[in-house]
Amino acid sequence: MRAVVFDMDGLMFNTEDIYTMTGGELLRRRGCEFTGSLKDEMMGLPPRESFEIMIRRHRLSETWQELAVESNRIFLSILDGQLATMPGLLSLLDALRRADLPLAVATSSARELLDACLSRFSLQDRFAFFLTAEDVTQGKPHPEIYLTAAARFGIPPREMAVLEDSQNGCRAAVAAGAFAIAVPADHSRNHDFRGANLIVDTLADPRLYAALGLSGEGGGREA
Repeated sequence: MRAVVFDMDGLMFNTEDIYTMTGGELLRRRGCEFTGSLKDEMMGLPPRESFEIMIRRHRLSETWQELAVESNRIFLSILDGQLATMPGLLSLLDALRRADLPLAVATSSARELLDACLSRFSLQDRFAFFLTAEDVTQGKPHPEIYLTAAARFGIPPREMAVLEDSQNGCRAAVAAGAFAIAVPADHSRNHDFRGANLIVDTLADPRLYAALGLSGEGGGREA
């Protein structure tokens, strides 16, 4: 592998838990419930597609843009005190830096939310570039975001590893022809990761280190 691309939500940070709280509050204000099945359907999709699913499910009157703005405000208001890195992230980033592998983030989230999460752990300088929902015309599971990442790196997609926690994100990586590594968490254990080159337990999994050609071992859980 000549480069590594990280998804963000649920892969780098516990933001899927925060989105559950955000979606719950957003729909509570409208007398509706944010169910697990709705979250599974929305997970990994860009804002427009995600909120349009919510609108159809609950027959909401607002536009997806209005819901996105309100959702972002709720998310940012509860971020402090809730945000945490996923197990193994910081050790993995250190190992990748020692290996001098270039890194990027490719997320379906808005850049505002990406910046808010990265800045709280001072991780911006670890990555060569960032791709968000605003940078592509077709969101995951379409492969555009990962094809764009490979082009930015100047390498064939097959020489780029992609780390994903959701089925929509994994499908995008597979469709792009990247080396797709699925890292399911509690929120995505039931997802279909068919086509992934590797499925690991956490970012600390020794199998992940081996696949990326990294020296050292995956560490334990990080706060």
